[in-house]
Amino acid sequence: MPTHAGQFDVASVLREVKMVRLEGMVRLRGLDLPLLRRAAASVPGAVTDAWPVEAENLLRAAVSRLGGGDLQEAAERTLGLAPGMRDRAAADRRRLAAEVYCLSVERFRKSQEEMVLGQIAEQVCWIAGTGNRNADAAGAAMLAPHLQHRTLHVPRSGRPLSVTLHIHPVELVRDVDVIVSPTNTHLGLPEMYKASISASLRRAGAVRDAVGDVIAEPVYEDLAAWRRKHGVQHRPALAGTVAPTGPGALAAQGVRRIYHAAVAVPRPGTNHYEVTPQDVAAAASRALALMSHERDVHTPPLRSICFPLLGAGRGGLPPETSVSALWAALAADTEPDRELHLIVRRPLVANLVTDVLGGGRTPWAAQAGLRE
Repeated sequence: MPTHAGQFDVASVLREVKMVRLEGMVRLRGLDLPLLRRAAASVPGAVTDAWPVEAENLLRAAVSRLGGGDLQEAAERTLGLAPGMRDRAAADRRRLAAEVYCLSVERFRKSQEEMVLGQIAEQVCWIAGTGNRNADAAGAAMLAPHLQHRTLHVPRSGRPLSVTLHIHPVELVRDVDVIVSPTNTHLGLPEMYKASISASLRRAGAVRDAVGDVIAEPVYEDLAAWRRKHGVQHRPALAGTVAPTGPGALAAQGVRRIYHAAVAVPRPGTNHYEVTPQDVAAAASRALALMSHERDVHTPPLRSICFPLLGAGRGGLPPETSVSALWAALAADTEPDRELHLIVRRPLVANLVTDVLGGGRTPWAAQAGLRE
């Protein structure tokens, strides 16, 4: 691979990657990262007012191109891209990355760490050098190199259930009538620059002018109106509540409704949440019931619905517990022509979902307390 990709050279990008390793993903916005910002902006679909999210997506894409194995696992750990590690201290991330190679922290710092970070920088340069704003499909593939769909035929009593598993960011979903968005019981949407599913859908649903500035937020406004109508402006809704809104700008991608599922209960006085499998299953059941209720109000009728792994992000629920709780609701669905979709961002999580649904594990309803 050449050490130059247009205006992006590996040595300069490597210096910025090292800054990210030191400060962590949660401090991206406060870092001086001109090359990573420019590289992220060079990929089609970049959102200029959410550059930390785009820079993180770029780094995730670069790491995912490392081919798996110890190299990719160490890269995910050292940058904080592995599940549950984005807010870990630099020393913890370095220690966990060193464990991948069974090395001491000092030995890893002096040898493998430079190689790992250098490989990330080279992939960033490649992605930036091949970015082309006139090739939207190619750009989307660069941001999600494992962009794919799997069809799972999941056994259940009666007939098997067909589920489409998406492996890509939620904002790339197309031609699915309803997307379910996890949120907290206050039904408050996070800021658009954040990395959660609800933030991504708020960002993707915003209406922008010709230069990319946000001029309207129909998803945010619809949800605020729902809260006023149902008297939950100043108090939390019950866990498992589902609030429907329009899709905003996502309508251009064939999305027609967003169902905001309140599954995360804030812990008072902290930045943490409580999520239970029972509330995930209840929210999924209510989303299906709401879709049935709204089905014929729309033309053509609503037929397809997409669930992320509710509660498996900031909520802290292990992914297999979330998908098992979802399955408790999906397996009971009686609509014969409903199209069911699941979405995850990472191939490793997709493999886990495939294992849980197709590998003979007992669904959550019969095996509560399943842990990773």
